[in-house]
Amino acid sequence: MTTIGQQVQLEVYGSAIAGKRIDLPFSFDDWEARAREKLTDEAYWYVAGAAGGGNTMRANREAFDRARIVQRTLRDVNVRDISVEIFGKRIAAPFLLAPIGVQGILHPEGERVPARAAAAAGIPIILSSVSSASMEEVAKEMGPATRWFQLYPSRVKELSASFVSRAEAAGYSAIVVTVDTPALGWRPQDLRLGYLPFLKADGVANYFSDPVFRSMCTKPPEQDPGAGVRQFLDVFTHPAFNWTDVAWLRSVTKLPILIKGIIHPDDASKAADHGVDGVVVSNHGGRQADGAVGTLDALPAVVKAVNDRITVLLDSGVRHGADVLKALALGAKAVLLGRPYAYALASHGEEGVTHLLRTFMADIDLQLGLCGQTSAEALDPSFLEGW
Repeated sequence: MTTIGQQVQLEVYGSAIAGKRIDLPFSFDDWEARAREKLTDEAYWYVAGAAGGGNTMRANREAFDRARIVQRTLRDVNVRDISVEIFGKRIAAPFLLAPIGVQGILHPEGERVPARAAAAAGIPIILSSVSSASMEEVAKEMGPATRWFQLYPSRVKELSASFVSRAEAAGYSAIVVTVDTPALGWRPQDLRLGYLPFLKADGVANYFSDPVFRSMCTKPPEQDPGAGVRQFLDVFTHPAFNWTDVAWLRSVTKLPILIKGIIHPDDASKAADHGVDGVVVSNHGGRQADGAVGTLDALPAVVKAVNDRITVLLDSGVRHGADVLKALALGAKAVLLGRPYAYALASHGEEGVTHLLRTFMADIDLQLGLCGQTSAEALDPSFLEGW
């Protein structure tokens, strides 16, 4: 039986033999380099930059690098399955596209492009609150494909409720609430360049199209974008958001709710106590707090704390197929993939994101077989040294 890993390898090598070598990247570093060639300094550093000294971003990769796989051999790995089930839906591979805002600075069509590619590949996308295309526009691109909506809680509850209601109506099947952004992190590169895309009305499509937000503006935001941006900045972050607000949010939707930005096991346990359906172990890819623990290091304690009561996902620092398997072995049901697809979008548009998704799935599949395993869902801590 030919698996996706072998299919992709045969396609790549066969094309080269036929004199049509595929001139697209196959590694994270190459994707980033290609994107760097296309992007302005401002757009590149908005994606690539980290908070403070970059210590959290490095900690994410160091955690993955320290975890060592114990390969098993002489097993029948001819038939392999990298699909996983989350909230009753089976997805093609154990990863989702992470919520990345302001994708209009990466490609003229913004989030529409990865939405189409993800739908075709059977990979869910999590749309950011601060997307360049509205949630309804992105939904049209995806048809019936699985999609989730990421919510930045607004200090105006009615606005948060409106976003959730719109997401439900547009066919999003889960709400991912980001809680690690009571304020924007200290990002030296963005500060050096004086760049915040929101000030240019990038990433505000969901706000400018929302009836509650529009009712707060003295003029329709399309008539006075500057005033609209100022109103957005007034309501975007919610530093006082707490567990009482989580309980309120639980009361306004029947969709599964996940809390994204959980690192401490006590917070994970409280999330389960407050009726949410999952947590995402995440430090925002190193863009918020500097000097924080790597997510793979934090994962085992979170998994232990929730004790199978809710679903656990992992975000931040995922770059390779082996990273995904390590996270699954330590208890994550799936991971979120962020910067890799942002760079693919910036460098080669829809062709790039489609290629990235297929090659990432192939990497996961081959790694699984090479380590003597046949099921992504069946991995456990014995897959790693010392566990």
